[in-house]
Amino acid sequence: MLFEKRIQYINRYREIAIALSKSGFGFIIEEIGLDEVFSLPKRILLRQKESDTKEKSNGERIVELLESLGPTFVKIGQLASTRPDILPHDIVKSLESLQGNVHPMETSVVKKQIELSLDASMDDIFLEFDEVPVGSASIGQVHKATLKTGEHVAVKVQRPNIERTIRNDLEILNHIAVLADNRLEIAKHINVTSVIDEFSKAIIDELDYTIEGRNQDKIRKQFIDEPSIKVPEVYWELTTKEVLVMEFIDGSNINEINQLVNEGYDTHQIAENLTNALFHQILIEGFFHGDPHPGNIKVLPDETIALIDFGMVGRLSQEMKSNLGFLIIALMRQDVEGVVRGITRMGAVPDTVNIKDLRRDAEQLKDKYIDVPVSQIDLGQAIQEIFDIAHKHKIILPTDLTILGKAVLSLETIVTKLEPTFSILDFAEPFGKLLLKERLQLDNLKSSASRRLYQVSDNIEDISTNIHEFTKGLKHKKLPITLELETADKMLKRFDKLANRLSFSIILLSFSIIMVGLIISSAMSGHDSVIWQIPVIEIGTVIAALLFIGMFISILKSGRL
Repeated sequence: MLFEKRIQYINRYREIAIALSKSGFGFIIEEIGLDEVFSLPKRILLRQKESDTKEKSNGERIVELLESLGPTFVKIGQLASTRPDILPHDIVKSLESLQGNVHPMETSVVKKQIELSLDASMDDIFLEFDEVPVGSASIGQVHKATLKTGEHVAVKVQRPNIERTIRNDLEILNHIAVLADNRLEIAKHINVTSVIDEFSKAIIDELDYTIEGRNQDKIRKQFIDEPSIKVPEVYWELTTKEVLVMEFIDGSNINEINQLVNEGYDTHQIAENLTNALFHQILIEGFFHGDPHPGNIKVLPDETIALIDFGMVGRLSQEMKSNLGFLIIALMRQDVEGVVRGITRMGAVPDTVNIKDLRRDAEQLKDKYIDVPVSQIDLGQAIQEIFDIAHKHKIILPTDLTILGKAVLSLETIVTKLEPTFSILDFAEPFGKLLLKERLQLDNLKSSASRRLYQVSDNIEDISTNIHEFTKGLKHKKLPITLELETADKMLKRFDKLANRLSFSIILLSFSIIMVGLIISSAMSGHDSVIWQIPVIEIGTVIAALLFIGMFISILKSGRL
């Protein structure tokens, strides 16, 4: 951010500094150097009352801090509650309680915003318009209305000037994140700047109601032929960036169990329909509702599930879906190695991670569930424990995966209230098996093999470039890397081991290319190799295994692996 802009926002910086101090976090201002940038006096940093902060947990104080700073910080906190891989569990739980604490807009303001956005008068659009909002949040609020053509609709209206306020705050947050990354080791590990950038994009997307409308339409099309799921239709001719008009859903609240029972609903069927809906979105479509809390789910006649509010969605690539299916099956089979592989496949595993410790934690997780029948396993709790393991070992998971985890946790909370004996893991298993089956289909194998062939060739090119740079540096007596020199003998041994490992890696990479080529060739021809009528994959495997063993024995004999 430019210096001029920092000066422009000086009053807002001071508000943030004072709020941090009041909440007992004034020390952060000094640690990241914000006091130096704006010459903030010590009295601001030490403004909090010690008695006030001691009585409350860190999570409670963070929630109060964010709520006091307004809609941008509330949204940041709500998004942070989806990241149990980077935040402690107690902080995440506190953030889940965040509320905007905003007053509804005046009716005159709402009507003016609608008329400006749609370029039409209220009388030309609506036959009736309920002035009391159905719901009010930090970015906008929802009203019930009836169109001139007779349809009952929900009208979501954005607060005027909220976009400018949020964009200004996001600039300030980005600057603070950069300072934190430069000064704090823990921030550097998390890469706070990257996290804030990611959250900023999500919030900016929420400011554009046409994006929410497209999300809604996409999920609506997933269930167009499924009568047990209802997604409201968007009225695109009345939808803009600031106004979203959709079909009004008048259903029962899913968390009011007694009312549902009294109205004659089958709660088991409701739980089943909701679970199937979410797992279909996640594991089949790879595009899912990211915030299925009770307020966003209604129950209609015949146990039909209605989903609303698509401001937050999750997306899973084909590879991520396959890895998720792999992890589900590993959980079902209590396969520790499978769980470890699943976690490491899906996350950004740091070089410092201790695989032995990771495996030990996975073993402890297995021991906890080893004698528990599948139907009694709390999948939400198991997912939370996987997130805790990832957090402990500093494994940063993809955001969409953490959104998924939160969605499943929310799902399990809802269905357990509906039907205490209901097991969503039982419903997840067939989806996991289907994903693994799809992964082994011919077209998917060819696609995966081609992709891995490209990755392998790219890696070999990188190795070749690095070796060239290294040897060029040796030739000119100037290494292109910085080394901490030890004794000459130790250095020679290390280089010897490095050479062996490099040779070992190149052989494996080469055979990966050969194997991929054989797989693609076999898959495309549809025939086995003519050599002794043995399938080409088996031939490749035998050859690779023999060379692998030979190379491995040779290096072991030298004692320099």
